[in-house]
Amino acid sequence: MLKEMLRLITKQQRNTAPPVDKLEGEQAHLKEKGFSRNLQENLSILKQLYSIPDNKDIKLRELYLEGFNKQAALLFISTITDVKSIEENILKPLTENTASDKKVKDIVAIQMVHEITLYKDAVKDINKGNALLILDGEPKAYIMDCPDFQSRAIEKPESEILIKGPKEAFNEKAVANISLLRKKIRNENLIVEAVEVSQRSHNDVFVLYIRGLANEKLIDNIKKRLGSLDVNSIQNLSLLEEYIEERNYSLFPSILSTERPDRAASFLEDGYIVLLMDNSPDSLVLPATFWAFFHSPEDHYLRFFYGNFTRALRMTALFITIFTSAIYVAITTYHAEMIPPDLLLAIAASREKVPFPAVIEILIMELAFELIREAGLRVPSPIGPTIGIVGALILGQAAVEANIISPIVIIVVALGGLSSFAVSDLSLNFAVRLTRFLFILSAAMMGIYGMTAVFVGGLFYMVSIKSFGVPYLAPMSPNYKSSKDTIFRRLTKNETLRPGFLKTTDLQKKTTGE
Repeated sequence: MLKEMLRLITKQQRNTAPPVDKLEGEQAHLKEKGFSRNLQENLSILKQLYSIPDNKDIKLRELYLEGFNKQAALLFISTITDVKSIEENILKPLTENTASDKKVKDIVAIQMVHEITLYKDAVKDINKGNALLILDGEPKAYIMDCPDFQSRAIEKPESEILIKGPKEAFNEKAVANISLLRKKIRNENLIVEAVEVSQRSHNDVFVLYIRGLANEKLIDNIKKRLGSLDVNSIQNLSLLEEYIEERNYSLFPSILSTERPDRAASFLEDGYIVLLMDNSPDSLVLPATFWAFFHSPEDHYLRFFYGNFTRALRMTALFITIFTSAIYVAITTYHAEMIPPDLLLAIAASREKVPFPAVIEILIMELAFELIREAGLRVPSPIGPTIGIVGALILGQAAVEANIISPIVIIVVALGGLSSFAVSDLSLNFAVRLTRFLFILSAAMMGIYGMTAVFVGGLFYMVSIKSFGVPYLAPMSPNYKSSKDTIFRRLTKNETLRPGFLKTTDLQKKTTGE
């Protein structure tokens, strides 16, 4: 009986509610219309578009303006609009004005006021947090700029932590992020263009570049790719990245993401293009090469030898992460003659009671390490470090005592796992960790020869990757004119060239050391 009643209620709701496609079609038809001289007719259409009075945060205020001797209406969304600014800078000046010869733009104390004639433009601006003013007898409306979207304050970076250097990070408000970049690049040629990338949510992507420096063909290519997207909604840059990158199934990232304004500013000054978006606490840098993921801003903030020392450690950690477990599997399975006799006997003694081959041991511990790492990230922050430390200790000791894993495997996996944390970029970190499993499997099948084949094939594959027309391993392969800031950096005063693969209009940096 209860099921039957629920079924009838659901059926009734379906019959009374208008179909989504029909509703969208009606709204699209209304948006194409222009404003009429009749105020009530305009309000009727706006009420239909915004479902007034069902939509509770849509505020509609009708008033009489003595100076204009006309009825007027003000429409805005209270949750994304600066209500205080509306009261003080719009309503108060309009109601107190008694002069009939003044225009609306001359009365209100708002930075930007522009006129519109179509409902689709009104809806677009209202959804951006602006206020709409309509006057009776005028076939147009006035848009007044007063958005107030809620967001976090500017905080410290969380994923790109540096000891030395600026401590500011992007937040989810694009206006604040652009402000952070303009604070670092005080140049009138820093251009901020907006491209709409979704049909339903009307999300804007801000394209930043320095005019007269960045490659115009590259800029046009990026804007064309953004403008050609046919999708209902793209809420943030993490989703946008998948739509615009050239190889979606590539293991290696081809678009750099950074939450540091200082890093984004340095890329802009070298001729790169930066993308910003509301709801995204980071930026995308286009194009990107392998060396951009490998580098850290702190390399240049530290002294010359200190910065190169950290790069050497990072490169060493990269190879340890990829090859340590695979080398152990290859040597113990196929190349035992490469191990000194004493060490070979020690390994054999520790593995005497272990029932699994070396590759199974390694895979068990590698997967356990990844599970502990993921669990430590997802649980609440006060518990995360505890789970990571206690979980690793308990699992490792219990596995050794149960003769499931040999002690040397714990050392090998821990060394590779800890070294992976030295790769700071999140996307490259995932690529390295997944590549490690590929090398382990190749070592289990063909030993050192299998590892060599996969390594050479991987180099061939990386050479074939391009990011918006730029080779992935440039400027090393192919060779381009640049400051040769690849594995090791040079003195800052000697880095006088911008990356040649960007084909900027000005290859030479203007420095005081020239």
